[in-house]
Amino acid sequence: MRTVVQRVSRAEVRIHGDVVGACGQGLMILLGVHTDDTQSDAEWLAGKIAALRIFSDEEGKMNHSIVDVQGEALVVSQFTLHAKYKKGTRPSFIHAARPETAIPLYEHFVRCLEDHLKKPVATGQFGAAMEVDLINDGPVTLTLDTHNKE
Repeated sequence: MRTVVQRVSRAEVRIHGDVVGACGQGLMILLGVHTDDTQSDAEWLAGKIAALRIFSDEEGKMNHSIVDVQGEALVVSQFTLHAKYKKGTRPSFIHAARPETAIPLYEHFVRCLEDHLKKPVATGQFGAAMEVDLINDGPVTLTLDTHNKE
């Protein structure tokens, strides 16, 4: 699984102008599922994201996690995170999991994150054309990949 995690003041996702998911202070997470991903990838990633110390403490240092600040999360599926662009100029998405594999893993990731946060996690709609609006706080933006755990 590959993610782009952004610390946000707020974020929302709309489909045809209607808000389908939103969060306040917390994390906006774009999630791409790879053909080789498993439930253990989703579990590791949810735990890592929940524990990331990227929120400021009283001294302005990044020492708190989303759990510590009781933040919210919004997760949006993003198959284009697995784009391959070595040849030519049209990206290939051959390594992005097909919906029958990706949807259950996406949903498992969301449930795991909810378990860590002890609250519901907002989502977009898998496979839909969505508009995402967010206020990046910091800005703080990280990429995480379960196949390249740096």
